[in-house]
Amino acid sequence: MKEFFKDIFEYHNHFNQKLIEQLIDNESELSERIIPLLSHSINAQQIWNARIMEKEKLGVHQVHTLEKCKGIDNENYRKTLEILDKRELDETIIYMNSKGTEFNNSIQQILFHVANHFSHHKGQIISDLRQSGIDPIVTDYIFYKR
Repeated sequence: MKEFFKDIFEYHNHFNQKLIEQLIDNESELSERIIPLLSHSINAQQIWNARIMEKEKLGVHQVHTLEKCKGIDNENYRKTLEILDKRELDETIIYMNSKGTEFNNSIQQILFHVANHFSHHKGQIISDLRQSGIDPIVTDYIFYKR
């Protein structure tokens, strides 16, 4: 299962980097919500990694430049791989959400949530690109594996 998660996060990092490049190339034509959506997606992975590793977290809706998003995304990927190498998927993490409520979930559940979260917001970003007249890159997992 760890290899599966490594593959999924490699896929997300690969296409996040390519999508960010496309956004940089078309920055003047982007809708107002694309950069905040991208930042939020990247922040979420950092926050979940930080919860697992007990490190300092970014703000959920903290907005970054596209160049900064590239760097945070690469660091997130490295940290997620570190978690996969050093921790057990069935390990339970006790954490507080952004409202201060305590919860607990397994690392496997958290990583699945993060991967699914990326897919959800990536779809929103791609939809916004199309509405702005920009032909988005193909980000389908099966396309990545071909």
